Amino acid sequence: MQTYDAGTFDVIVVGAGHAGVEAGLASGRMGAKTLMLTINLDMVAFMPCNPSVGGPAKGVVVREIDALGGEMGRNTDKTYIQMRMLNTGKGPAVRALRAQADKWDYQHEMKHTIEKEENITLRQGLVDRLVIEDGVCKGVITNSGAIYYAKTVVITTGTFSRGEIIVGELRYSSGPNNQQPSVKLSEHLEELGFELRRFKTGTPPRVKSSTIDYSKTEEQPGDDHPRAFSFDTVDMMLDQLPCWLTYTNETTHEIIQANLHRSPMFTATKKGTGARYCPSIEDKIVRFSDKPRHQIFLEPEGKNTEEVYVQGLSTSLPEEVQREMLRSIPGLENVEMMRVGYAIEYDAVMPDQLWPSLETKLVEGLFTAGQINGTSGYEEAAGQGLMAGINAARKVFEKEPVILGRDQAYIGVLIDDLVTKGTEEPYRLLTSRAEYRLLLRHDNADLRLTEIGHEIGLISDERYERFLAKQSAIEAEKERLQKTRIKPTAEVQAMLKEIGSGELKDGILAADLLRRPEITYDKIAQIVSRETFVTDEIAEQVEIQVKYEGYIQKSNLQVEKMKRMEDKKIPENIDYDAISGLATEALEKLKKIEPLSIAQASRISGVNPADISILLVYIEQGKIAKIK
Repeated sequence: MQTYDAGTFDVIVVGAGHAGVEAGLASGRMGAKTLMLTINLDMVAFMPCNPSVGGPAKGVVVREIDALGGEMGRNTDKTYIQMRMLNTGKGPAVRALRAQADKWDYQHEMKHTIEKEENITLRQGLVDRLVIEDGVCKGVITNSGAIYYAKTVVITTGTFSRGEIIVGELRYSSGPNNQQPSVKLSEHLEELGFELRRFKTGTPPRVKSSTIDYSKTEEQPGDDHPRAFSFDTVDMMLDQLPCWLTYTNETTHEIIQANLHRSPMFTATKKGTGARYCPSIEDKIVRFSDKPRHQIFLEPEGKNTEEVYVQGLSTSLPEEVQREMLRSIPGLENVEMMRVGYAIEYDAVMPDQLWPSLETKLVEGLFTAGQINGTSGYEEAAGQGLMAGINAARKVFEKEPVILGRDQAYIGVLIDDLVTKGTEEPYRLLTSRAEYRLLLRHDNADLRLTEIGHEIGLISDERYERFLAKQSAIEAEKERLQKTRIKPTAEVQAMLKEIGSGELKDGILAADLLRRPEITYDKIAQIVSRETFVTDEIAEQVEIQVKYEGYIQKSNLQVEKMKRMEDKKIPENIDYDAISGLATEALEKLKKIEPLSIAQASRISGVNPADISILLVYIEQGKIAKIK
């Protein structure tokens, strides 16, 4: 094929899904001349699965992306059709915001945002190969013969990597939503020595809204006073669309059981490993055979479409079986299926081949992010894309990479889990994966990460000033409550009795009274007059920080202990083979992962405390040099 020089850039981003758009916007906004290449410009930020953003742990990631200067939160606030805060009856560590986005508005708004960035060139093209010179990535080559050169490259090809769609016995090469797959790039990565494996994900059928009998379902409205994902959002849209809840039943389960032999989930046609925490309906029926029914959420895909997403019915059963299955569910007896559900298998790069910066160990200057790294979900992809874009740009500018700690962000937990432990199945972020989840809350993402976002150039000075003002207001109000004494007046005693709280025997500081579980900041505000206005966000922070102060301090002590281990760096030239006493598994894992610190080494599966003790002795004695 005839090739030609198509241009030179600082950063090239391959793919424009949720990882790609964040990577491209980050590098462009940091001043790097950025090229974004995507197979189809009509698929920028497309949502091939449920058009929802957020949820447990994932919603916190969206807030973190926003605090660092990413776009997902802002874009969701512009295009949502429903917003709900989940787990409001539980503690702040597990509360999470979830939005149902308008599928079409979301992608069009994101595409336009990219097009308006002066440092970004958005172009349609299919990348087949990388330009590699002396182990360094220097650019990409498209199927049309165009060679684009760059100092760094970020691959974010998602489920397009040698994708295959499966519906019953039908199987064909395709990306999501019947788009053209990326085949040759996967083959090229294998040629370069990368270890790939097949993963699988699935989607449910989409049905026509006007053929649903909503009277047989339960309405799920949005919040009366919706919260925003982005610090920049001021006005929230109140005209929301409801979702609806229904259930499978015995008949549904009988239909599925009778057709399991036709599902790739349970036949030899299945190669890829599916997501444990997003199972197909076939998987649910088999794994939870004792359950008489499963929840099915009917979620509109947008304001100007009849398509409804049947959440909870992900399947790869044949088309006619899907139709029969749908019509067995209350409210869907006469439903028309507009799109058939399908499974998609794709290639993933094993993430233990990456540094914590998301740069590959095998090829310098090459980064990967998103589902190609073995994750599932838009939010996990976007968080990785943001960090890969930041670090690709910083490498261009010869700056150290930004690596978030497990105590700083769920994004830090996500990336550390991937590069340190790897994954044998599509990885999903959960609150239980974070040992410091009380510190990594939805409500304080801006307090944790805005400083970093401003320092790297993705948070404007104007926004940073507003952030500092919020920070100051929180501290001022906490200080006021720690100095204000409440006396046991008749009015105070009556209020305490009314809410079931013990009466005061003597005066008490407002902060100490707020620590009682049944006392809210609003109750304190009724007793103690304020000279300055306190917003709901500031009031929330004050209440959480005061009420959970002891637990937060305990978590911070654990963080300090871990940081001492993070500070114990493992030299690059260490020769693990020269360390006697290491268990065989530990030796293999340490050589493969190449941890940067003792803390990271301690998190590797198969490396035990005894191995860490031996490693520490060798490092402290200086017995580290690898003989060349």
